[in-house]
Amino acid sequence: MERVGLIQMTSGPIPSDNLAYIRQQVAMLAEQGAKLVITPENALVFGSRNDYHHVAEPIEQGPLQTSLAELAKEHNVWLVIGSMPIQREQGVTTTSMLYSPQGELVAHYDKLHMFDVDVADSHKRYRESETFHAGSKIVSYPTPFAHIGMSICYDVRFPSLYSELVHLGANLILVPAAFTAVTGKAHWEALLRARAIETQSWVVAVNQVGTHPCGRETWGHSMVISPWGDIVASLSDQKDNLLVDIDLSQVEELRAAMPVQQHARFSHQLQN
Repeated sequence: MERVGLIQMTSGPIPSDNLAYIRQQVAMLAEQGAKLVITPENALVFGSRNDYHHVAEPIEQGPLQTSLAELAKEHNVWLVIGSMPIQREQGVTTTSMLYSPQGELVAHYDKLHMFDVDVADSHKRYRESETFHAGSKIVSYPTPFAHIGMSICYDVRFPSLYSELVHLGANLILVPAAFTAVTGKAHWEALLRARAIETQSWVVAVNQVGTHPCGRETWGHSMVISPWGDIVASLSDQKDNLLVDIDLSQVEELRAAMPVQQHARFSHQLQN
């Protein structure tokens, strides 16, 4: 069994306030034995294009990333910041960061799919590509306890990404998110369970929640889903944390009993 901690939060535009909440929650979860702690998308800043671009730091530079590295090391946990703005040579990416218990940034993933969608809520028009540049690489990382597959929010609507993560060896897939209240109510659970079932992997989905200072509303309902598609634990629609023990041997057992990847007719083996 591996103990995983989820931080469901209502982030705003001020990084210091968000970081203070993350620090509090990481300390609490680590004290209860969490080995891996995950925050939602836009955990450190949630606001306007100007907010993200003002806060953005070059990769592995800047006070925010220094604080995150120190936090992981202080509490001896693997820490995933669901996403934060990272300054690139051209533009800014929204990037998920994986820190080791030694405080090293061992993997980072730039969100591939931009949420350019019209939604029937008060915000109405979402154009993520006007704020961020899309990433270009699929990222997984083999920790001593799990092979982590990285994704962010809107990615969950694109099954081929998750098939690729499994091909790379992932058995624990992370979905930090800022799913809207409207789309979350309609599709959040269904999409997450589908990704778990088809990849035969554990899925840990950590969402923003509530009404944010910018007026956006997010769905919450962070959850952990087994490789069989069962919701093992979940939260509701308020700030909270969740501590879950997951058994990664279930992945090996299920994939052996029902070898879906080997049965796939549109597999890498068939293409090669």
